[in-house]
Amino acid sequence: MIRVEAVWLAVEPLDMRAGTEAALTRVVNVFGEARPHHAYLFTNRRANRMKVLVHDGIGVWLVARRLNVGKFVWPKDAAATASLSQARFDALVVGLPWQRIGEAGVIRVL
Repeated sequence: MIRVEAVWLAVEPLDMRAGTEAALTRVVNVFGEARPHHAYLFTNRRANRMKVLVHDGIGVWLVARRLNVGKFVWPKDAAATASLSQARFDALVVGLPWQRIGEAGVIRVL
């Protein structure tokens, strides 16, 4: 339904009362622009709620997700933004430690 080619994570929390315009303003301020078919993720200070803004090429979608138990694993000391793979995004939205997915968890024969 909505094509997403890249997922971007903003480290600084977003007020979850923010609507579409405020979230879009934050995306432009943090990432420099809102690119078509890119998703931009924000969390609140407690990291139990997330908002995702997606530019579909025509307009923007803003969706929210709340964890009833636990919290999203969100970086605190990383750069202001980070790109996520599909596998890491899938782990993040269910509250799993997404940093361990992919190359970080690979074991190689020495």
